[in-house]
Amino acid sequence: MSRTQSYYRMLDAAAKIQFNIALILEAKAVEAEKSRHWVCNHLSPMAYEGHTEQVKETMDVHDQLIEVIDGLTKMENALAKNLQTILNRKDESDSGDLGGGGGLGDLFGGLGGGLK
Repeated sequence: MSRTQSYYRMLDAAAKIQFNIALILEAKAVEAEKSRHWVCNHLSPMAYEGHTEQVKETMDVHDQLIEVIDGLTKMENALAKNLQTILNRKDESDSGDLGGGGGLGDLFGGLGGGLK
């Protein structure tokens, strides 16, 4: 297998990982919507002994969401670092046909410039 084919396989694997992450996030969004609906319709201030209990429960949910967001951010940063490594190696070697450039902006075809 040539170096270019290896790069394509790595990029394809990264794209599949991103797709699976999107599916997981979509499922989490549906789950969160169901939870929100249940909380809004079934919990009231009378369900708690006091305001302190209600705030504590809210903070627990908030902390869980922060942990999920933090975990996803770390995972996405690691994937981006891997892609940068792959693309920067392409710049150094000058062999293969992955396309010009090498930064993550080039990977996505300079999307930022095309959205004017």
